[in-house]
Amino acid sequence: MAKLDASKSGSFKIGGDIEVHRLGFGAMRITGPGIWGPPADRAEALRTLKRLPELGIDFIDTADSYGPDVSEQLIREALYPYDGILVATKAGFRRPSPGVWEMDGDPKRLREQAIKSREKLGVEQIGLWQLHRIDPKVPSGEQFAAIKSLLDDGIIKHAGLSEVSVADIKAASKMFTVATVQNRYNLIDRGSEDVLDYCQTNGVGFIPWFPLAAGKLAQKGSLLDRIAKAHGASPSQIALAWVLQRSPVMLPIPGTSKVAHLEENVAAVNITLSDEEFDALDREGRKEFAAA
Repeated sequence: MAKLDASKSGSFKIGGDIEVHRLGFGAMRITGPGIWGPPADRAEALRTLKRLPELGIDFIDTADSYGPDVSEQLIREALYPYDGILVATKAGFRRPSPGVWEMDGDPKRLREQAIKSREKLGVEQIGLWQLHRIDPKVPSGEQFAAIKSLLDDGIIKHAGLSEVSVADIKAASKMFTVATVQNRYNLIDRGSEDVLDYCQTNGVGFIPWFPLAAGKLAQKGSLLDRIAKAHGASPSQIALAWVLQRSPVMLPIPGTSKVAHLEENVAAVNITLSDEEFDALDREGRKEFAAA
């Protein structure tokens, strides 16, 4: 069995200076049902986090709203003082109850939440902080100005955006350097192709959330299923391998609260799809997206 080592995914320099392995970890699922409260199996969630550096994962994505606060606290408990791991976090949502997400881009609150995240994580400066959503109820310029002030005051080192268009990135870039963009993207969700292309052209890290999804393509006897069998892999591993091969700025962050699932995800870095396999999956994924 090939060694599990996320460094085989290659590396990317966030903001041009924080180098991370391209396969990261999303820490949303280490919370309770509805992304609320503590995890059902706290010990296993902590074991999963502690396994990350052993597997070569040095990029973790979290948010103040995961729990809320639970994810950040567990990350600190398991991994502080982080030793070469970049813990990126986000703000821009309020969480009144389980499963409920309310955008809040109030500039004062964004700043307060960033400072709170810095304290929760126990760091002097957050290496990458992302605006979880651009709140349509607040002028975007005010939200971008709040981010600029976080950068200027050294509270955060680099800033990113989530669920944005190319126009949003260009507007924000007038006020600060956009280091990363986090949009939903996978084999069958191709709505951000133009954003990904823009990021690749401009050296912006692209963090696809929900990167393992394959929809109907994962059905028995499908092209994805056949390619998975040929590689001795699962359909989700092939879907992840495809995402990694799609672009050198791609930084997928599959999440889980279980060690076994984490190891299965990391094993995807050992898969290299042929050009024919990659192109065939690309065509099928685009067809599936167009039909959705």
